[in-house]
Amino acid sequence: MTGTQTTGRRYGGRDAAQRQQERRTRLIQAGLDLFGTAGYASVSVKQVCSHAGLTERYFYESFRDREDLLAGVYNELIATITAETAQAAAAAAPDVDAQLRAGLEVFIRTLTGDARKARLVLIEVVGASPRLEVRRREVLHEFAAMVAAVVGPLPGPEASSSRLTMTAMSLVGGVNELLVDWTLGHQNATVEELIDLCNTLFIAAFRAISDQP
Repeated sequence: MTGTQTTGRRYGGRDAAQRQQERRTRLIQAGLDLFGTAGYASVSVKQVCSHAGLTERYFYESFRDREDLLAGVYNELIATITAETAQAAAAAAPDVDAQLRAGLEVFIRTLTGDARKARLVLIEVVGASPRLEVRRREVLHEFAAMVAAVVGPLPGPEASSSRLTMTAMSLVGGVNELLVDWTLGHQNATVEELIDLCNTLFIAAFRAISDQP
């Protein structure tokens, strides 16, 4: 792998590092297109390269194997979704209810609006490898932490931070499983109905734990 190369001849005004980044971007896009439609298990490195219009030499310039590409696609999608969700929630501050809804709406619409992204994020990475299972669990905890940060500390001297984090994790996991079910066609709700339901659950849950001693 030559990811450390930063110099070299310039072609079309782009140096070696820029050209490698462009090739990596094409492979990431090909991975999203193919893993998000045919499925990770059914797609070969050769197919990815053909879709990207690159030789296998350039695949191994940026990725060790198919799993590494799947991880790369997943991490890029999660980084974008996380940033957009956090930005939407922050823009709705300081109203906590509005922040929760804004974040949920962006998260749910991003996945339900692109079948490839939904399949890759919610289905294809599950059980793909031990490494990706660890990363997937980290992502769930990261989203739960984001939700808990929006809600903030519970009122009262006896308030438990563990109650807040457990509630946030339960809700994030619930949204994840609902979207898996929806993606697999087991739910026929509209996107608006999904958003409304999840928002209702979030607000009800946090109000309930806030009222507890």
